[in-house]
Amino acid sequence: MTTYQLNSFRVLQIDHVELFVPDRHEAAGWYQRILGLDVVPAYQDWAADPGGPLMISSDGGSTKLALFEGQPQESRPTAGFHRVAFRVSADAFTDFLRRLGDMQLKESGGSPVTLDSVVDHEKAYSIYFCDPYGHHLELTAYEYEATRAALLEIRKQAR
Repeated sequence: MTTYQLNSFRVLQIDHVELFVPDRHEAAGWYQRILGLDVVPAYQDWAADPGGPLMISSDGGSTKLALFEGQPQESRPTAGFHRVAFRVSADAFTDFLRRLGDMQLKESGGSPVTLDSVVDHEKAYSIYFCDPYGHHLELTAYEYEATRAALLEIRKQAR
């Protein structure tokens, strides 16, 4: 039996995550408004096929969400993944928190996402929410001290 070593093989990054939504363009609008993800022009021809994906991205297409029309996961048990987590800077995390009231996001149980929803992981801060189709999402900021200071200031202003 030959043993193969993975000395030269390495995954470069996650290319895309597939999400099923009732309307790809409506979903793309939500993701643009909430997370700043834009349709990637280089892949728009794929979306011309009703069965093809509408690719959206925050980095010009290096890492993408592929929106397919179909039945969303909603509250069914997770088959392939549980959550899509997006890494953001402390400034972006802060901006997101300041917009919470306008976005009217919901947690997986249906409760509103508020400043109290922020989770301190002691090395990073995260906030968890769902898209309108039930997909579980997360924003995470690893700039711990900057995020902590901004969060304290936002909470102070909210009083």
